Amino acid sequence: MGDPAVVLVSGGLDSATALAVAAAEGWDLYALSFRYGQRHVVELTAARAVVAAQSERSGVEIRHEVLDVDLARLGGSSLTGDGEIPHHSSVSEVLDSAASAIPSTYVPARNTVFLSHALAWAEVLGATRLVIGVNAVDYSGYPDCRPEYLEAFEQMANLATRASVEGGRRLEVHAPLVRLTKAEIVRLGTSLGVDYATTVSCYDPDPSGAACGQCDSCLLRAEGFRAAGLPDPTRYATPGPAT
Repeated sequence: MGDPAVVLVSGGLDSATALAVAAAEGWDLYALSFRYGQRHVVELTAARAVVAAQSERSGVEIRHEVLDVDLARLGGSSLTGDGEIPHHSSVSEVLDSAASAIPSTYVPARNTVFLSHALAWAEVLGATRLVIGVNAVDYSGYPDCRPEYLEAFEQMANLATRASVEGGRRLEVHAPLVRLTKAEIVRLGTSLGVDYATTVSCYDPDPSGAACGQCDSCLLRAEGFRAAGLPDPTRYATPGPAT
């Protein structure tokens, strides 16, 4: 096996792909997910399925931890119940909205909180890599998905850990999808055997976990499959987004 790496796994399309990329690169994988008060907590069922499927494909058991960090108590995001989840009619409407303001689905400091926990586990494991599935579409709207943010967090990690200060072990924040479009991510994951039918991206699913087809995440995901020329395996509560 390769050196250990901690991979953030939400259960969505991007993190499932990032996990598959890390597996293909030969790292010894440790998966980390969070129950943080998200409305779409069904994503954690998907996260478990994603990790189990990757473990089966790789032929190596992947340890998967789910931590409780109740960000809903702090508020500030429609994703944790503070306001309504925005719905749109088209991808262009989503992108126009993101260009004018950070979406209400932004959860304050979420990636900093998640990466900090991943960093703590990495120190314990002796890992030198944190893997996160942020991408070009995300960082157009979320400030903690930008390349400059990831570079700053990596710099902080290498100043703040005993592993780096005493042990000289440099830690890397690896974002293999950061400059890819959704279509490129879909093609990449498909080539690595990812079963996207097991993933959940919707911000506003129904009680059964079926996707709404109208939130930002649903529309961008559907456009990714359309642009990639591949069938969309998402289970929708309605007929789904027009493509």
